Order: sequence, then C-alpha cells, then structure tokens
Amino acid sequence: MKHGKLPENILKRSVLRQFHAERADVLIGAGIGADCAAIRLEDGEMPVFCTDPVIWTDEADAKRVVHAVCNDLACAGAQPVGLLLTALLPPEPEEQEIRRMVQLIAAECETDGIQILGGHTEVTPSVICPVISVSGVGKVHQDNLILPGRVQPGEDILVTKWIGLEGTARIARRKEQELRQHYPAYMVEEAESFDRCFSVRPEAALAVKHGVTAMHDISEGGVFGALWELAESSGIGLEISLKKIPVRQETVEICNFFDINPYQLVSGGSMLMAAPDGDSLAQVLLAAGIPATVIGKAVPGHDRVILNDGERRFLERPGLDAIHEVI
Repeated sequence: MKHGKLPENILKRSVLRQFHAERADVLIGAGIGADCAAIRLEDGEMPVFCTDPVIWTDEADAKRVVHAVCNDLACAGAQPVGLLLTALLPPEPEEQEIRRMVQLIAAECETDGIQILGGHTEVTPSVICPVISVSGVGKVHQDNLILPGRVQPGEDILVTKWIGLEGTARIARRKEQELRQHYPAYMVEEAESFDRCFSVRPEAALAVKHGVTAMHDISEGGVFGALWELAESSGIGLEISLKKIPVRQETVEICNFFDINPYQLVSGGSMLMAAPDGDSLAQVLLAAGIPATVIGKAVPGHDRVILNDGERRFLERPGLDAIHEVI
C-alpha cells in the first residue's frame, strides 16, 4: 500500500464493516466523511475523556487497546461510551492483518457495549510496528464523579485482585518457550491467561456506590508507582505493608526468573482505592467475586513508607517499568 491514508475501499471492507456495536446515545459515529463524533448526555451527566498509546505486538494487545482507556475512565466513576482510534501502520501492511486487528478490537468493544466512534488509519515509514493511539469517551452523573486528589489522612488504601497481572501475561506470552523450559506448562498457560482480568470496571462501579474516595488504575510503574501518584495527587503520606500487597505465585516465579521487581511491574487489571472504611468496601467487592485487600493507610505529612518485617523504606518516585527489562 502507498503511504498515507488507507484506500477508501480497504477502509470500508476491512475497517468500518468490522464495527458492530451501536449505542443509542451515540449520535455521530465512525463513517466515511465523519470528521467528529457526538454523544447525547442526560441531565446531570458530564463527559469524561482519556487517551493512551498501545504498541501492537500480538493479538492479545486488543484487550490493552480497549481496557487501557476504559480502566482510566472507570477511575473517575465514568461509564465508557466509545473509543476514537488512530492507527499508524508500517509500510506494506497486509490487508488481512489490518482486518484481523480491527476485528479483535471491535469484538472486545462489542463484549463491553462500547462503540468505536471514529479515528484515522495511515501507512507511514515512521513506525516499524503498528502504533494505536486510543482516546476514550465516557460519561458520568455529576454526583458520581470521582475526583483525584481527595484522599484524606486516616483513610484505608486497598488493592483489587493482584498486582502484576498485565506484566505477567505479556512476559509469559513473549517469553513462553524460555519459561516452558523451567516451569510446568500449566503455570505458563495460567500466567498468559491473566489478561482475562484486565478490566477494572466491575470493581469501580461497586466502589462508587460504597464510599470510595479515590481510585487509580495500576499501570506503568506498577503498584509502587501508583502509590506514589495517589499520594502525590492528594498531598498525603502513606504507610503500606509490603506483605499485604496481593501477588499471584505465577508473577513471583516469573519476576524471580527474570530478576525484576513485581512491585514495579505494569499491573493493568488491578486498582488502588482509598476509602474511610476499607474493610467494609473489601467485603462488598469480595461478595461480588472480586478479591480486594487493605494494604495500609493514608497518613498526615509527605512520608510514603513501605513496611516489611519491622523495616521501613521510603517509596521512591516512579521509574522505568520493570517490563522493559525483559521485553
């Protein structure tokens, strides 16, 4: 294919025809000649926006394309409505590969009732693999909007599910053969399947109804990075018990094998929450089948401390995610 926009015939048959999810509140969606999208808001509702880039390496990245932004919207208490996708494709893309990529993303959206609102596709020598910039559009009633920077000293800090889910799954897929030489096949397969847990929308929706003060998706930088950002946004300190932070054994094994820190590993699918009564919120989530653990408290001041067997260490500013040491 020539550099520049995808030809209209390819755009129609391999991109637009793969979109099946439609919502009643979307007034303008994806189509030839549609330069923008429009959604209908009810009284008291407000729009919420976010954006993330995803470098496409394999088919499992379809989940990252969708859930990276939907999880961010969920942190504000918002319901995802749709996505805007910009796909930059390397030279000489096969139309079949483009169609497959779009089908996977569209299927993930359809499962969650999210409409693809529009976007742009372009072939460019500036990239060596597909780069997808995805913008999420959501809506929330003003009474349910969760604002950042509202954590107060004395509130409990919780983690949902387990840290390291996304990083573990991505490493297990990319390093599958190497890992299978050292670990049972079932363990590697289980680690690869962690992407089934990437959405945090169910726990966010429950938390909004049960007194959550703040929510933060644990993404790049892992749980240590997310804890720092949560504290920094609210201007508070933290006291966190390292041993209470939930982590799967598969994550521990893979991190030990590659000598990386699981607490600094990208953890899409896990969420930090703050609440005045963390134990009650954890029980609500657990009753819905969502593991949640109180790992510490917000405290006055600016000291962010990790406690481990009587030792105290200070949390550092987020650095490079551990996944970049492996893949």
